[in-house]
Amino acid sequence: MTSMTANRRLILKSTVALAAVAAGGGALAACDLKSEAPVSDVAPLVTTTYGKVRGRLEGGIATFKGVRYGADTSLTRFQPPRPPEPWTGTLDAASFGNSAPQPPASDGGGLFRSWRPDPPLPTGEDCLFLNVWTPAADTKKRPVLVWFHGGSFSTGSGSSLAYDGVRLAQRGDVVVVTVNHRLNQFGYLNLAGYGAPFEDSGAVGMLDLVLSLEWIRDNIAGFGGDPGNVMIFGESGGGWKVCTLMAMDSARGLFHRAVVQSGPRINHATRDVSAKAADELVAKLGLTKDTVREILSKTVSEIQEAARGIAAAGSGPVLDGRSIVRDPFSPDAPPQSAAVPLLIGCNRTEGASLTPADSPNHALTWETLPAAIKTAFPALSEMAIIDLYRSKHPDIEPPELFFMATSDNTFLRNSVTIADRKADQGGAPVFFYMLDWETPVMGGRRYVPHALDIGMVFDNVAKSESMSGPPGPEAQAIADQMSESWLAFARTGVPSHPGLPDWPAYTSQRRSMMVFRSDPGVEVDIRAMERAVTAG
Repeated sequence: MTSMTANRRLILKSTVALAAVAAGGGALAACDLKSEAPVSDVAPLVTTTYGKVRGRLEGGIATFKGVRYGADTSLTRFQPPRPPEPWTGTLDAASFGNSAPQPPASDGGGLFRSWRPDPPLPTGEDCLFLNVWTPAADTKKRPVLVWFHGGSFSTGSGSSLAYDGVRLAQRGDVVVVTVNHRLNQFGYLNLAGYGAPFEDSGAVGMLDLVLSLEWIRDNIAGFGGDPGNVMIFGESGGGWKVCTLMAMDSARGLFHRAVVQSGPRINHATRDVSAKAADELVAKLGLTKDTVREILSKTVSEIQEAARGIAAAGSGPVLDGRSIVRDPFSPDAPPQSAAVPLLIGCNRTEGASLTPADSPNHALTWETLPAAIKTAFPALSEMAIIDLYRSKHPDIEPPELFFMATSDNTFLRNSVTIADRKADQGGAPVFFYMLDWETPVMGGRRYVPHALDIGMVFDNVAKSESMSGPPGPEAQAIADQMSESWLAFARTGVPSHPGLPDWPAYTSQRRSMMVFRSDPGVEVDIRAMERAVTAG
């Protein structure tokens, strides 16, 4: 934590300053909200391999929502996806398609409020839809940025307001794609032990994403995109999906850059654990090995109810030896994506948004902090951890120390492991980043939370007010840094651009890391000592 960060925090906690930021004249104008422009009456038309789709113009960007890339999965439950049936006539692509069935997601104590569509979008098993934003449906070959949403492997939607692609497509002259796919039990319930037709059931959600990339390969040229320059990126669970695709044979060659934002996934669930959870769910449905096929006719709500309380039932892709033959980054970087450059990183205090706003962890004091640290690190010396962080970061606050230590031990540690293994592979460069800009929400007590980077990367700070605070020049400056880096990486495989200092490639020997903040710069092996003291 720099002295500039400490000084800024004093300003954040001044109610006068916060009021001035909220009421600051011209803040919205500074963000150049072209994405808020009215929808045009001109409707762009594209012919895909399955039929014609008609979109809309939004802020000068041709937008196609709810484009079908796969057949109705209610007809292929627990089975690999199938391409859609061709259609005649022209389908209207003006509104989002179904999101996958899912339990209600946490709103992060209100942090994600500005990203939730109102009214909520419909859900259903028929959920293989994607959305495309493009400057023009012409013959120009633009980089294609394909976003896989977060929410672990259980919740979320590519149709969140946070992922609106208008500004990013506008800013970088690129094509942006977001994807819906099967989640939770419908995407990853490991019923392989029950025989046909369930052999691939523990991986069908990932096979949906492969099918979406095949659709992009075959169709994106009609939307002005280059199928030979596709970047996949995702945050949290979306980062897990990127890591998984990097190790899948069926995804080889379908993408050419990869970005993992706060979602380092090293290992998958084992077959034994996931199969045991599936057995428990099947039994709760009143089924046996002889009657298991009746699960294909159970309602969505019946399956969701049976899954309640079974944490490993559909919790993520299974290392099944068929669709998924290896762990993403264990014991090394996957050879399937050796030639794919990687951009990876995380935020300084990830857990600050993964903890409810009323959690005691947001109000820790120096007296209550040791017990919280002991709970988080039961096998380690809590005072050794606290003493090191206080000596290295003199201005640190007790809640901040807690969130930094837990983030360093998970998100940062695992991201470094992946970056080391990918860099040592030697097939393509690796670039590492850290977001260290403190949001003003909750009086600054969220620090640098999980998912804060999404609004920055999509250049959507005006759509992320509950996460990053009222739009203004300071937040926009971070969005400028990050969105331009992602755009540069999409174009060239290198995230450097004139708005940043020189950004060297990462090596396991030096570990150069770009820090996004008001004064961006490269640091070497961030918090190495802190990672060492929290290892256990």
